[in-house]
Amino acid sequence: MKIHEHQAKAIFGDAGIPIPEGRIASSAEEAGRAAAELGPPVAVKSQVLVGGRGKAGGIKIADTVDEAQAHAKAILGMEIKGLPVRKVLIEKTADIDRELYLSIALDRSIRAPLMLGSAMGGVDIEEVAKTQPEAIERVPIDPEFGLRPYTVWGALRRMMGDQDLAKQAVAIAAKLYGIFMDLDCSLVEINPLIVTGDGRVMALDAKINLDDNALFRHPQLEKLRDTDAEDPRERDAKESDLSFVALEGEIGCIVNGAGLAMATMDMVKHAGGEPANFLDVGGSSRPEKVLNAMRIILEDPAVRVILLNIFGGITRCDDIAKGLITAKDELGVEVPIVARLTGTNESDGRALLKSVGLESAATMEEAVGTAVKLAKGASA
Repeated sequence: MKIHEHQAKAIFGDAGIPIPEGRIASSAEEAGRAAAELGPPVAVKSQVLVGGRGKAGGIKIADTVDEAQAHAKAILGMEIKGLPVRKVLIEKTADIDRELYLSIALDRSIRAPLMLGSAMGGVDIEEVAKTQPEAIERVPIDPEFGLRPYTVWGALRRMMGDQDLAKQAVAIAAKLYGIFMDLDCSLVEINPLIVTGDGRVMALDAKINLDDNALFRHPQLEKLRDTDAEDPRERDAKESDLSFVALEGEIGCIVNGAGLAMATMDMVKHAGGEPANFLDVGGSSRPEKVLNAMRIILEDPAVRVILLNIFGGITRCDDIAKGLITAKDELGVEVPIVARLTGTNESDGRALLKSVGLESAATMEEAVGTAVKLAKGASA
């Protein structure tokens, strides 16, 4: 789950990370009052969960209160990469001497947090990593010991180019790591981390990505969710107790069990197809879960085939078949459906499907192969 800059900065501020003073505003009038309280010049920053706000005209500098109000009026209501701007952050401008980059990220390859830093901040760090990998400092962090100052000192000393600045950066990195661990984050990022004209290091921007699966441990963070920025299908799936991730393929997958779902997508790729989604209906046999799964998948116009792959244990194949039949009737499904039912009550499930003209595949390989052929035929 991503949160807005002003929300992340509030967390930074509580942790003791230096940030500019700012106010959040939902109207031009509120923005004007905030600018008057802070005293111009101020930055007027759109609050949307995408990058490239500055290039899209979503960040403006105002030298007067009237200008801040005018900028806010222009920015509020605009769309940036399809997302509406509903709030702006009015923030006191900083005297920027240098822009750098600092983050704590989850590195799945080493199964540990990783501190990333660069003297090249304020730009697309992914592009820097591609074109100038030597400009990125990387320091793995052992979760057993945490971020110790001596483990990151060398990297930050090189990055900051000054001992006093490096000390400030080390303190900020330690606080970032504390946030990262305490809130179960996948990313905590400052871009840019700035050095001011009077030698202070502070976070001019803030980004925090939270692990949705750990939100039950942090109920106070649930209120930070911005549903406008979420894929409506993923939001719908969560409300329907389904695990769903949208992809960019043409084969809609409905599977029970995360491991089987991953294996199904791997087999689709191996057979030359592209999965349109990850969707795990879980261990429940409730037919309405299949109905909801079908409805969510069919909202994607790119889906040309639906692949149902069920290994029945707790899940009963006949209940899954009933859900599929109901979905086919109620939703008016026009794309081909390929089903594989194995396990508890599989013969009953197959018989139900056959009664409405739906044949089921005998094996997973057969089902995947048929789905890929149908998808390619539909796209030809």
